[in-house]
Amino acid sequence: MWSKMPKITNGTKKPTLPKILSIKWFSVLLIIVGIVGIVASVQLTIDKIHVLKDPSFDPACNINPIFSCGSVMKTAQAEIRGVPNTLVGLATFPILITIGAVMLFGARMNRRFWQLFQLGVLGGLGMVIYLFFQGVYRINALCIYCVATWVAILPLVWYTTLWNLSNGHIVLTKKYQKAKDWVITHHGDVILVVYIGLAVAILEHFWYYFGPLLGF
Repeated sequence: MWSKMPKITNGTKKPTLPKILSIKWFSVLLIIVGIVGIVASVQLTIDKIHVLKDPSFDPACNINPIFSCGSVMKTAQAEIRGVPNTLVGLATFPILITIGAVMLFGARMNRRFWQLFQLGVLGGLGMVIYLFFQGVYRINALCIYCVATWVAILPLVWYTTLWNLSNGHIVLTKKYQKAKDWVITHHGDVILVVYIGLAVAILEHFWYYFGPLLGF
């Protein structure tokens, strides 16, 4: 599984890679996302246990009617076939920390590993999209710890994709080379637009609450 990263030469000048796509900083990103996910999962698991013991328990993350973890964790969407989402987080986020740590110590994984890892993070993105939609448009409440993991997972997915593209683990045809170079060059702008879009969607849907708070 361990091998040197392939060098891609296609006769065209490649854009200067941002620091986040260096081995050091990409590894740090994996570790940070893993830590954020574990902290959120641990806290939510503890709160879930308290709620199961005492349905009247009021978690500290019940900030207001919109950001209300207690409301979210009592719904069917908080589980996957009977398994709490928090336990899924406790099982998966440590993997990110492990991968980041071994990379910092010099380990290099081969192309197949990163392709499988790409599938894994895309699965995580699918969960984020599903839970975002359910929280905003079905449950009408958001869990602040869940939002924290979403904020962390989005750059994980984005920079994993760019990491795989820039290192040749995912190869595009020449037709898409300019598009690849553009997203690598404007990597921060893209993720910023995504964050703004999600914030706007939340504000728009819950404007009846946030509007008066902001003086509108």
